[in-house]
Formats: sequence, structure tokens, C-alpha cells
Amino acid sequence: MANCKSAKKRVKVIAVKTAINKAARSDLRTAIKKAELALAGDTGDKEQIVRLAMKKIDKAAARGLLHKNCASRKKSSLATKLNRAG
Repeated sequence: MANCKSAKKRVKVIAVKTAINKAARSDLRTAIKKAELALAGDTGDKEQIVRLAMKKIDKAAARGLLHKNCASRKKSSLATKLNRAG
């Protein structure tokens, strides 16, 4: 356990940041799953849902939740699936 005042504060700050990152990561995963479900199904709004997922992927990469190459790979995968879906 932290002894000094600044270390106790860091524990609190890290807990808050962890909660924020966890929520953002969950939101990102949900957006990607929704996009993949839309591409697999007969949803007429595929392009808009995929675009929203790509936007969230970019934001996650900018915030440091994803490595830029991982973000690029996920976006490329979604784009390929969208093009195949027609």
C-alpha cells in the first residue's frame, strides 16, 4: 500500500484512468461487433455502421488504447468485409 501522500493520490488517479480506459475499450469492442454483425446480416445501413466503428478505432489509437498498426489492421479488415458484402 502507498505510504506517502503523492503515492496515495497516484493510486486514486490510476484507478479513475483505468475505469475510463476500460469503458472506452468496451465501447470500441461493441462498435466492432455491431459492424461485423451488420456486415453478416441484411442491414441496409452497413456503410454507416462500419464508418462509425472505424472512427472509434481511430479515436482509440489516438488515445493509446490500440497500437496504430493494430488499428490499421482492424480498419482494413472491416473495409475488406464491407467491400465483399457489396
